Amino acid sequence: MSSPASLAAPPRDLESLENIERALVFPAFTADTAWELGNALRSRLLDFPTAAVINISLANNNQLLFHSASRPGTQADNDTWVARKRATVLRWGRSTWYMHNKMEGNEAAFAAKFMLGETAGQYAIHGGGFPIRVKGVEGVIGVIVVSGLKQDQDHQIIVETIENYLRNT
Repeated sequence: MSSPASLAAPPRDLESLENIERALVFPAFTADTAWELGNALRSRLLDFPTAAVINISLANNNQLLFHSASRPGTQADNDTWVARKRATVLRWGRSTWYMHNKMEGNEAAFAAKFMLGETAGQYAIHGGGFPIRVKGVEGVIGVIVVSGLKQDQDHQIIVETIENYLRNT
């Protein structure tokens, strides 16, 4: 287990990332789940000196279930990153860290491969967007986004918090 102000380094190989995403499936996901998970993320983020934003929303109707800053110091730009990461998860059904590693961090190649043209700015392939999946339900039902730490930390804090949540529920 990592110390309070540290996180394990997330894998970069696509198979490991896919296996993690496949394993982190909720038995159910409600507004109460989002509240508990959002508060757990916020508590964990307090171990870091950098301010971050946490956002949890449903996929089908964009309903916002949880949104909070971890501490003073976030900027409106964090919310722009939230929207871009969320859009990526919803379009490709993968974490933004997965997409980052798939494209080797090359945003120009990402935009070209998916013919995004002028819409490329609507998507981000930086870690911190994670799909919410529920057992027995096909597809992504929601998205968890953290924005404010380094991108690998944004991703890993979500993974570790979900792992802990699922282990203790």
